[in-house]
Amino acid sequence: MADHQHLTVITTTDSEEKARELAAGAVEAKMAACAQISAPVTSVYRWEGETRTDQEWQILFKTTAARYEALEAHLKAAHDYDTPEIIATPIAAGSAEYLAWVDEETKPGE
Repeated sequence: MADHQHLTVITTTDSEEKARELAAGAVEAKMAACAQISAPVTSVYRWEGETRTDQEWQILFKTTAARYEALEAHLKAAHDYDTPEIIATPIAAGSAEYLAWVDEETKPGE
């Protein structure tokens, strides 16, 4: 059963402190029900004509499609990268109870 009303959204940043700030800001503003921060990952990427290798912290947000635009705007405003990774993936299926919790925790203004 496809559920395109719920999303996981991923971003990365270059320190655990920044990851915690991005996660807390989104959860406190009800743009995400929760955010999980993964231990450092090694990212290899091209930037400004060079291949780079850096340590980054991944943040995985659980949210609704209705709150995506607000979450994306928050990440762009709060992020210190010129071009932050912001990728949303639809949730194909999930526990009805968990997805109801995501709905409840992302209702704006409550």
